[in-house]
Amino acid sequence: MSVVLVVNSGSSSFKYQLLDMGREEVLASGLVERIGDGVGVAKHTVRAASFGVEGEPAPTVTDVTTTIEREIPDHTAGFAVMLDAFAAHGPSLDEYPPVAVGHRVVHGGARFFAPTVVTPLVEINIDELSVLAPLHNPANLAGIVAAKKAFPGVPHVAVFDTAFHQSLAPEAYTYAIDREIAEAHRIRRYGFHGTSHKFVSEAAAAFVGRPLGELKQIVFHLGNGASAAAIEGGRSIDTSMGLTPLEGLVMGTRSGDLDPAVLLQLARRADLSIADLDTLLNKRSGLLGLAGVSDMRDIGERRDAGDPAAQLAFDVYIHRLRAYAGAYLAQLDGVDVISFTAGVGENSIRVREEAMATLGFAGVEIDPDRNASRERGIRRISAESSRVEVLVVPTDEELEIARQTLSVTA
Repeated sequence: MSVVLVVNSGSSSFKYQLLDMGREEVLASGLVERIGDGVGVAKHTVRAASFGVEGEPAPTVTDVTTTIEREIPDHTAGFAVMLDAFAAHGPSLDEYPPVAVGHRVVHGGARFFAPTVVTPLVEINIDELSVLAPLHNPANLAGIVAAKKAFPGVPHVAVFDTAFHQSLAPEAYTYAIDREIAEAHRIRRYGFHGTSHKFVSEAAAAFVGRPLGELKQIVFHLGNGASAAAIEGGRSIDTSMGLTPLEGLVMGTRSGDLDPAVLLQLARRADLSIADLDTLLNKRSGLLGLAGVSDMRDIGERRDAGDPAAQLAFDVYIHRLRAYAGAYLAQLDGVDVISFTAGVGENSIRVREEAMATLGFAGVEIDPDRNASRERGIRRISAESSRVEVLVVPTDEELEIARQTLSVTA
């Protein structure tokens, strides 16, 4: 049995999943949060329905979640809580020992283009790349260090959000600013959500029954953070996020594309500091800035109630989606498959409908009944007569991380 532990660490929390890769099923998952903030909280869920014999139907058993509260001063203490939860509530790590631990790392810069076994040198590189992701890489590294103490006898693998987009050509990743300044400060487009874009594009190819290498695809990862990717033959050729996850689509609290002169104007005329501007663009913009709420479900409710701010926010959101769809149709010279994933992409009927409404010229035709279906799992929402397959593909970044982890350790 190949069992992989997947860890996604933040500055004051981390999520984990224990996966049986023989069946690609979750055995347990959890969240440890409020690290370093008084009383910490850990939630450990045993996916009891996943237990069983490989090749045989799993028994129907309700998942069980246990909540633990105690002081968790740092990530090392957090992993100790996680180990206690496994010991007390299962599954036993003696019976299901991880053969490797996979870690999500947000920024790999131009150095990492594949899953990488963590060594002291890799840790140094992740730390050095914190200048490009100061909110993420330090936290990701803290999780790696703590996990290596908790699981010292197995390989640890870093899987980078940016790696999938390392296939971008220079004309796609280069910003038109002074070349020497750009090179000195590593200013270029890196792209993010790569783990999700890779998983979704491969799942879509399998679903439509065509080789990944012959498909032209557009993937919309629409959650609180949102990005689009143009994928040809399984390789990313363009993506909406750039140096940071701020560029591109309108998001829950992030602005997406913006004239850089807006920042200069606000600094000069509104006396906003760099820190103020950072907060504005990352935490007070997007749907929240336009309508006062960041959740697309709330936007929909307010639209239906006649709120003009919510209507405008939705329209701006859709306008940007259509703009990127058109751009990627041009970059790809047509498209075979368009997929929607993540919270908004998987659940918002109206977003999918409106985003695709103007693409009839490209052979896109949505079936209203299919689009309105609440069926779970990967499904087709395009009409039989549509020349382009339009899909809803639930993403599974943890499974993708586990797969990539095994690919370099098995």
